[in-house]
Amino acid sequence: MALAYVIGTFDTKGAELRYAAERLEAAGAGVVTVDVSTRERGAAADVSADEVAAHHPDGADAVFTGDRGSAVTGMAAALERFLTTRSDVGGVLGLGGSGGTALITPALRALPVGVGKIMVSTVASGNVAAYVDASDIAMWHSVTDVAGLNRISRRVIGNAAHALAGIVMHEVPPAQDRPAVGLTMFGVTTTCVTAVTERLGEAVDPLVFHATGTGGRAMEKLVDDGLIGSVLDITTTEVCDLVVGGVFPATGDRLGAIARTGVPYVGSCGALDMVNFAGRATVPERFAGRNLYEHNPQITLMRTTRDECVEIARFLAERLNACDGPVRFLLPTGGVSALDAPGQAFWDPEADEALFATLEAEVRMTSTRRVERVAHHINDPEFADALVSAWGKVHE
Repeated sequence: MALAYVIGTFDTKGAELRYAAERLEAAGAGVVTVDVSTRERGAAADVSADEVAAHHPDGADAVFTGDRGSAVTGMAAALERFLTTRSDVGGVLGLGGSGGTALITPALRALPVGVGKIMVSTVASGNVAAYVDASDIAMWHSVTDVAGLNRISRRVIGNAAHALAGIVMHEVPPAQDRPAVGLTMFGVTTTCVTAVTERLGEAVDPLVFHATGTGGRAMEKLVDDGLIGSVLDITTTEVCDLVVGGVFPATGDRLGAIARTGVPYVGSCGALDMVNFAGRATVPERFAGRNLYEHNPQITLMRTTRDECVEIARFLAERLNACDGPVRFLLPTGGVSALDAPGQAFWDPEADEALFATLEAEVRMTSTRRVERVAHHINDPEFADALVSAWGKVHE
């Protein structure tokens, strides 16, 4: 039976956590309470703080340090290991302020997408990207502080508990039994991705991710979770923002899930001609005089230079060389985005050639890892054909 886990610091928020557990039980859900206190231990919970702390790689002493900062960090690591070893987690309800939220959410992010995750938090009304990242955590604003039960906190916590009860007790019907394929897309590569999904047809379940930093991380998390079986990484533009300093960056672990799992992978250079910033006024002064394009009032694009393209290619080559599964990386020599074409704002054949040549030179070619030029623009139908053909080959 899938159970609802209620997690928090029982030494300071015991009443609220017990109330959440009571509401879940009243709704018919099975409940496990988990204490992650780092100061006063021994509070009444099904799983004690000592038991959680024992899951730290360096043992409980790495958690109960006497220093609040290191203790919270240590308990977060211990909770992540504890929670991911349990086989009965149907959903999790966390309660906390800023410290509790920072402690609990890493463990929630480590759970597979689709497992219910609700974090009732005092910081849920602000920028929650650092807590949620690429996961499906529902951040639930506590409105009042999580500091006792009152007419507001009872309703808010009760609503969150009832929501988790629904998640735990009512399984979502399984999706169609088709293999899932991850694809990355930007507005300037939409034509290509649309054509590829049309060519793949009903044989697959296409999952398209917007390449805004979070999109790439979300796709790779699903690969790590075993929920995506192959990847058509057509739009690798997040690497530009990582290397040059834009607002939609990948992390240094881009392609890490591909390397760890060995899933069939086809990639390309989609939108490697651009770095993203917010409105034009936000473009850093050091980029004054660069080739800028106002995509819309909120997004300004900057053309990557020849030298930047070399650095981008080197990053990709290093990551591709770590992938031992079947890999094809296609180079659209006619242009890498809708703006990178003759007569368009970012047309720069010299920069593109530096990108292509560096990838060819630095990717270690093997029988399963290939870089191939395709003499078409990325949005040409023929390039979509080449991508689908390469996707078929990596499955052979």
